[in-house]
Amino acid sequence: MLRINDDITLQDWEMTESFVRSSGPGGQNVNKVSTAVELRFEAARSPSLPDPVKTRLKRLAGRRWTKEGAIIIQCDETRSQARNREIARNRLAELIVRATVKPKRRIATKPTYGSVKRRLASKKARSDVKALRGKVSED
Repeated sequence: MLRINDDITLQDWEMTESFVRSSGPGGQNVNKVSTAVELRFEAARSPSLPDPVKTRLKRLAGRRWTKEGAIIIQCDETRSQARNREIARNRLAELIVRATVKPKRRIATKPTYGSVKRRLASKKARSDVKALRGKVSED
């Protein structure tokens, strides 16, 4: 069981972990021991997450979100399987915590009168400079 916050707790059946051989540090031991962790969380089927959180989680997960609605997190940072497992679970928890934060609604504002005047004046000045670059007429 993985506790995210007071409201969200993930059950063990929602997550599956598989261990594969890792690249990186470990010397010859890398070829013998499966230390890398691939954590799969069935987010779309999870009863622990509310629908708005699932929607935000899908956007935040990006390419880690599969077509079936699962999130796959891979970790092969350390030589220890237990440490990699802990890191992967922490990453999942951090991702879900970020998805629980409801984004602030943007309130559209109007530019000030002075800023509109300054913008138009600078555009006019630039237009005058460019107009002077034209061909000179023979008078």
